[in-house]
Amino acid sequence: MLELLLPPPVDPLWDLTEAYGADARPERLNLVLGVYRDQTGGTPVMAAVREAEIRLAERSASKEYRGLSGNTGFNRAMLSLVLGSGGAAERAVAVQTVAGSGALRLLADLICRTRPGTTVWISDPAYVNHRPILEAAGLTVRTYGWLDAEGRFDSAGLLRDLGQARRDDVVLLQGCCHNPTGVDPSAQDWEAVAGLAERAGWVPFVDLAYHGLGDGLEADLAATRLLAERVPEMLVAISCSKNFGLYSDRTGCAVVLGASRQSLRHVETALQNAARTLYSMPPEHGAAVVTAILEDDGLRALWRAELDGMRARIEDNRKGLTAELTALGWDAQADVLARQKGMFSMLPLTPRQMLRLRSGFAIYGTTAGRINIAGIPAHRIACLAQGIAAVLGEGAE
Repeated sequence: MLELLLPPPVDPLWDLTEAYGADARPERLNLVLGVYRDQTGGTPVMAAVREAEIRLAERSASKEYRGLSGNTGFNRAMLSLVLGSGGAAERAVAVQTVAGSGALRLLADLICRTRPGTTVWISDPAYVNHRPILEAAGLTVRTYGWLDAEGRFDSAGLLRDLGQARRDDVVLLQGCCHNPTGVDPSAQDWEAVAGLAERAGWVPFVDLAYHGLGDGLEADLAATRLLAERVPEMLVAISCSKNFGLYSDRTGCAVVLGASRQSLRHVETALQNAARTLYSMPPEHGAAVVTAILEDDGLRALWRAELDGMRARIEDNRKGLTAELTALGWDAQADVLARQKGMFSMLPLTPRQMLRLRSGFAIYGTTAGRINIAGIPAHRIACLAQGIAAVLGEGAE
């Protein structure tokens, strides 16, 4: 049997991470994976998470199976956090998942079960795992534009492309801090997208992985809440990896909004059945930690303060990099980076220049140009800027 297995495609992010691990140069810099790092380059455990874990350990709760929907307290907390106290949460169902990727796949399976062969639209460029997840679930994928020639959000192009989306198509939208570009729509752009969804009848599918790391938690959730108010049906995939620092605890949530509670009568069972065939039930620890934080006023306030601190450090890194590039004479390229937000930035470099950045300067980003702004140690910002400037200079010769 195994002799019949053809060489599968490698995951580009983990392939680069392995290449970084094999690189013996001491000055190497890993900006591939989306992991928040502090000033020293370490990935800290948030103080709120650590305190919640201590309390959970002291309580010494049973590790009995939770059930196919996971931690129900966590699911309620996610609905409240993301949708707020309005009526949207009253017409929503949530189940815990294996991180945000698990939520994406579970919801993709729900789409396929409901309407096999549905077309799902994703941005171009998109998060590297969007297309594989959707296609693995048996869905058809089409793309809509995201950036114009100057690296700005292309509102006209997006509305033009999504004008082709048919009623009952699904449109996958990143709720904030777009991965890989770091370029987000304005509030007015989101109003236009919501209006188009209302008129055309397609279903928004929001991927929410970086809320709190762009403009602040409430601002980053505004687009998701707007869509929830304006459309009868919506899907939301939520990740707790980045804003709670629970990367390896694989904590996420799948949310489905319907026109009414009655329309949701079969949704939770369908999601449970899909989960049963994929992984049975999600891990408990991360969900218990998040629930403990969100249900305690003190821990919640501590988490919010830490999250704001992480966002401020990311902003400082981006400002520092743009200032260094400006000082080196690359003003236009610095302006492109300055307009971006969140964990990622898309460098204005070609794939060949990104390879040169890796081979010549031991700086690892994706071939498409994405780097993890949140992963730059403070003392390496100047070196990164010098490497970028050198590669740009080589291309200009």
